[in-house]
Amino acid sequence: MAIVTARLKETRPGGWVVTVLVGILAVAWLLPLWLVVVTAMKSTPEYFHDASQWSLPEDPLQLFANVRDAWFTSGMGAGFMASLLYGVVAGGLAILFASLGAYSITRLRIRWPFFWFVLVFSGTIFPFQMYLIPLFKLYQDTGLYDTQLGMILFYTAIALPFCLFVMRGYFATIPRELQEAARIDGCSDFGIFWRIILPLSWSPIAVLFLFQFTWIWNDLLFGLVLSTSDGVRPITPSLAGLQGQFAHSGPPLVLAAALLATLPTIMLFLLLGRYMMRGLTLTAAGRAGSE
Repeated sequence: MAIVTARLKETRPGGWVVTVLVGILAVAWLLPLWLVVVTAMKSTPEYFHDASQWSLPEDPLQLFANVRDAWFTSGMGAGFMASLLYGVVAGGLAILFASLGAYSITRLRIRWPFFWFVLVFSGTIFPFQMYLIPLFKLYQDTGLYDTQLGMILFYTAIALPFCLFVMRGYFATIPRELQEAARIDGCSDFGIFWRIILPLSWSPIAVLFLFQFTWIWNDLLFGLVLSTSDGVRPITPSLAGLQGQFAHSGPPLVLAAALLATLPTIMLFLLLGRYMMRGLTLTAAGRAGSE
């Protein structure tokens, strides 16, 4: 204990350097955010007539008027709800299918388990942009183009390999004694998965859902290519359209819409952040134990 205390005392004098650097980085990150918030609280005439963009707004409540205009006038509300649907449904389906696949690969006696894992995970070898042209033609031929079902199927398929990679690694760490004890009690393979394995996996499931929802919510390329109507197009292409079709509204409307678009991912991180920290802690503990 005395040795640890002595080492901590030796490292304390340089601690203020780290604090200063972290403070500088925090300020550098907060300044653009402050500019976005201040601009979103201004009206368009006020924005163009201000001598400085950093000046405080005359009426901060103008933010709600800008958000209202962005939601109803620009059609952003439909894109918001569409992205919410894609993120929840596609993210949940990808995790469910990946969990079933990982359970089959790690827990059931199937032939060539590693082959099936490599087959699914090989979908991440090529850049996603390579799928654009064949996927566009396929969707046009099958009638899935510009449909919510087509977007859900695509986002589910694109998220599945990474989810399988994570769930396979986590399921391999669960002791087999739990599975054997449940089997002795008469539990079926699906019962073991549903009642034992899955409840023990909430931490990686929460982290995966956070990652996949954020990726789907921020997707721009495939939303532009695979959808055209307001009820199908995700929120990010809708935001991009504000700078063209509604350019006369000015930067305050665009930035107010951007602030609104960040709320779901921030709220989701606040809800699931503790699971992420727990997952990182379990991973670190597992590595320390293996060493």
